[in-house]
Amino acid sequence: MIPKNPLIIAVDFDGTIVEDAFPRIGKPLIFAFDTLKKMQSEGHRLILWTYRTGRPLDDAVDFCKENGIEFYAVNRSYPGEVYNENISRKINADFFIDDRNIGGFIGWTEVYKKIFNAELEVPEEKNWLASLFLKK
Repeated sequence: MIPKNPLIIAVDFDGTIVEDAFPRIGKPLIFAFDTLKKMQSEGHRLILWTYRTGRPLDDAVDFCKENGIEFYAVNRSYPGEVYNENISRKINADFFIDDRNIGGFIGWTEVYKKIFNAELEVPEEKNWLASLFLKK
């Protein structure tokens, strides 16, 4: 399903998709890949927006691919964008998901609720959010 107005969502890696273990890859945060897959399945564009460069960046991109996420762009606003020192390095996105927000990372359940104005009830079972993504 492609939304009428797809969003461009920039997502940090360390501390946001995975536990912060830079330059290694930390353990995935709960619901990170489920939520990212849900966003992509709804037609939104995801940009990996991270401090990583070189081999650590390649490792992060590969790790995400192994977990079912391929980004629209990596550390740029669109595929093929060439860095020019005369242009700001700020990524053009509708939302930025990052653990360095004021107050810290709110968790993937809250991220989804806030972006899509979804009111979700949280059942006691551990895999409740994953079950939402499996429903069509």
